[in-house]
Amino acid sequence: MPDTWLGLEGKVVIVTGGASGIGKNISRELVRVGAKVAVSDVNVETGTDPETGIFNVKCDITSSTSVSDMVQAVVTEFGHLDALINNAGINLPRLLVDAKEERPDYELNEQDFDLMFGVNVKGAFLSTQAATKALLKNGGGTIVNITSEAGMEGSTGQSCYSATKSALNGFTRSWAKELGAQNIRVVGVAPGINEPTGLTSPVYNNALAYTRGVQPEQLATDYSKVIPLGRPGKLSDIANLVVYLVSERASYITGTTINISGGKSRG
Repeated sequence: MPDTWLGLEGKVVIVTGGASGIGKNISRELVRVGAKVAVSDVNVETGTDPETGIFNVKCDITSSTSVSDMVQAVVTEFGHLDALINNAGINLPRLLVDAKEERPDYELNEQDFDLMFGVNVKGAFLSTQAATKALLKNGGGTIVNITSEAGMEGSTGQSCYSATKSALNGFTRSWAKELGAQNIRVVGVAPGINEPTGLTSPVYNNALAYTRGVQPEQLATDYSKVIPLGRPGKLSDIANLVVYLVSERASYITGTTINISGGKSRG
């Protein structure tokens, strides 16, 4: 049964990158509480999933035309838009300089830089710009940017990724100031260390391990030493926070990024 405490029944929410990982969990929790969910993702085919009721729209969020078409498809399908979750993102662990000169492919290059900024920053900008126009026609709404603890503290081997997430934090603060008078809230959510997803592949782990000077098997951490709550975050923890922030229960929260890191973050 829908969770009526949140009052999200019938609300229309776009989740970018919602076909996997954090986005998939956010999408499913939104459905559980009664929202109508549209997933914008390059890895889906446009149409309604008969099992979940989620409306999928194939979209390249680095293309303004693709993004505009996606938002229009959602409004055509549901009649209006209430919220956008900027979740789509990519992380390629890379060193600024490979001092050992052993793995030039793990040294940050222009192609990797452009890809991460294209998806993480440009994609969020294009999605927010197009979605905001629809939100204004509906009298307001909510935008949630999924950033990262790395965007507040930095992260060894992930300087470019961290910079993209710092940019999202800046967008969050500035857009909240711009759009508050139009009844649009903008909030950031910054996860820390989380349970593995499909994106935590051997290729990713090998790259991250090299950038940190360890073997892949050494990436495993005694969480009790670095996270006060003693465990990594669950994807459901993040989804629960996002769903709350979309709801009117969070109607006075805007222009801030909320860490969800089990107490680990110093940011």
